[in-house]
Amino acid sequence: MGIFDKLRGEFIDIIEWTDSSTDTMVYRFERHGNEIKNGAKLTVRESQVAVFVDEGRIADVFQPGMYTLETANLPILSTLKGWKYGFNSPFKAEVYFVNTKRFTDLKWGTMNPIMMRDADFGMVRVRAFGTYSTRVKDAAQFLREVVGTNWEFTTDQISEQLRNFIVSALADAFAETKMPVLDLYSKYGEMGQFLTDKIQSKFNEHGLELINLLIENVSVPPEVEQAIDTRSKIGAMGGVMTEYMQMQAGEAMVKGAENPGGMGGLGAQMAAGQIAAQMAQQSMQQPQGAPTPPPMPQEKQFHVAVNGQQTGPFAMSALQQMVGEGRLTGETLVWSAGMATWTAAKDVPEVAALLANVPPPIPGQ
Repeated sequence: MGIFDKLRGEFIDIIEWTDSSTDTMVYRFERHGNEIKNGAKLTVRESQVAVFVDEGRIADVFQPGMYTLETANLPILSTLKGWKYGFNSPFKAEVYFVNTKRFTDLKWGTMNPIMMRDADFGMVRVRAFGTYSTRVKDAAQFLREVVGTNWEFTTDQISEQLRNFIVSALADAFAETKMPVLDLYSKYGEMGQFLTDKIQSKFNEHGLELINLLIENVSVPPEVEQAIDTRSKIGAMGGVMTEYMQMQAGEAMVKGAENPGGMGGLGAQMAAGQIAAQMAQQSMQQPQGAPTPPPMPQEKQFHVAVNGQQTGPFAMSALQQMVGEGRLTGETLVWSAGMATWTAAKDVPEVAALLANVPPPIPGQ
């Protein structure tokens, strides 16, 4: 390095950084030999923090504003350097400008499908992607844990690690919430907030803050999408499977008609027509409206012997009335279908139950 470069470095007494990029998170201010003169001007703009590092140790952190570098406003660095009575000569220190603005529209997505168990479709492979925003929350922590000695640090150098945090939390979120695949499409906002709360601590460990994690899409394999579409069509038809099959047969006939010259098209038309005819015949044979209930069970009836003559048959209600009137007693012979012979009423369980409900005669009468 020439003498003019050295002199130019010593006479410059303004320390500042203007960012012309959109992805730079940290920039180390370059000075000849890292020498900073007494009384130098430090300018820290909004959305910036300046961090002084002395011999590998973080000394002072300056928030937005303009500073004259003197012993009074370098308390920690003055202690490290041992400036009890101020300093007049240049001192050596590295100055890192940390960009604290919000870095937006950072992408995340699943490189490989995530397996999840769904109540409707069983094991399903799910992919997802979206965007998120982040910013440096603790400049000193960010320098210690992430940046190290890099003279420039961009979002590309940490986005892969942050993406892994999100994808790992997404797999846990699917397992914890047990949300059905059909509900995921309407719960993007809730899932995004759930992920933000779950992995915020991971970002904090790196001196970062996670903001606005958005899920833009959750996709499933084509066969699952087809199953979802099929279920939607059946639901639109009132859940009637016959109507859906008729529609499928009709679509097959239309597709076959679009290729009338080919044998495949002709075969499709014939098969679809046969299916449609069979289904139409089945639908005509099926009873319309609500199904007819089975016939009511018939009440058992008994014949009663009165003065040696067969009477009846009588329903149980009629027998009850006869018991009440005294015309049917325990010795009265009764018979019903299935009985081998006439039997006393007291020996037939159904009739005996009626006799048991008759009160005994009133004493003295």
